[in-house]
Amino acid sequence: QVQLVESGGGLVQAGGSLRLSCAASGRAFSSYTMGWFRQAPGKEREFVTGISWSGGNTDYAASVKGRFTISRDNAKNTVYLQMNSLKPEDTAVYYCAASRGARIGTMPGHYDYWGQGTQVTVSS
Repeated sequence: QVQLVESGGGLVQAGGSLRLSCAASGRAFSSYTMGWFRQAPGKEREFVTGISWSGGNTDYAASVKGRFTISRDNAKNTVYLQMNSLKPEDTAVYYCAASRGARIGTMPGHYDYWGQGTQVTVSS
């Protein structure tokens, strides 16, 4: 069992930056593939980025590639999402997720545990 708690969301102007954190409690955090998803009002939850257990492999949605960076610190049981050059269309609730699978899944169903989400609002 893994419990996930996101933090770092907020209101930022277009072009600004935010850093989200996801703190995990429970066993064997370092063995989990981690992902970030987001969900805007009226839209389905969508994959943003993911990182393998070692941090050696990452994957990004095309819409955020080059602007967002995922990283993890297994010693601190934490995964991060650095978001730069934010756009109004990045506005959403951002969720951290953990998967027992070895591959970076891009669908919500690939993940076993979820955080409660943190709101990111980008004003134009």
